[in-house]
Amino acid sequence: MSTRRDGLQLLVALAGACVFAPAGALTRLPDKQIRLSSAQGRAFRAWMVRIVRVQVERGPSPRWQHRDCAGLVRFAVTEALTAHDARWLRANGIATNRFLPPELGLSPEQARLRNRWLQTGGTVGHFVTALALVQHNSRPLGRDVNIAQPGDLLFYDHGDAQHLMVWMGAHIAYHTGTVTPDDNGLRSVGIRQLMNWKDTRWHPSADNPNFAGVYRLAFLA
Repeated sequence: MSTRRDGLQLLVALAGACVFAPAGALTRLPDKQIRLSSAQGRAFRAWMVRIVRVQVERGPSPRWQHRDCAGLVRFAVTEALTAHDARWLRANGIATNRFLPPELGLSPEQARLRNRWLQTGGTVGHFVTALALVQHNSRPLGRDVNIAQPGDLLFYDHGDAQHLMVWMGAHIAYHTGTVTPDDNGLRSVGIRQLMNWKDTRWHPSADNPNFAGVYRLAFLA
């Protein structure tokens, strides 16, 4: 964010960034799910955060389509579940070095998680909205951000519009839903700054009725 004022204007614009039906009652997923092990989950989180950070710092990958809040999550999840060989690293502008997260080592069954999102109605596809992403592909953890881990999602419900942000640890990343020749829509903001934002609709706190809570992807422990 260049300035607090510019950032505020962009966050206000987020109210229309992911427009879908109202969230209503967000249901839990059935218990039978393909899951990653604890070690795989740690590696996945590290890759997801690295991928999101690269998008924010260097601009969106040409391979990332549907550039909005849910699109950022779909892209990062899909790429984090991909084998990160030398060709992949070059294509994503990530240097090969000893600081890379470990590979996930997915089983054939786990590998099928890639590009498979549960839709409203029970079908499976490559695309999913922000609402369906949390409603059918994640589980709610509560409205206390202290429980969030890197790669978890913050979900906001404004009635006629929903929005996702990605918890990165010390800060939060998101897409405004708007792209112009001079602005790719990607932003990063510190949690303290967001907690004290002038527009209280974006406070990630339990006393904000627009903050639905923290959500964790269903395949993570």
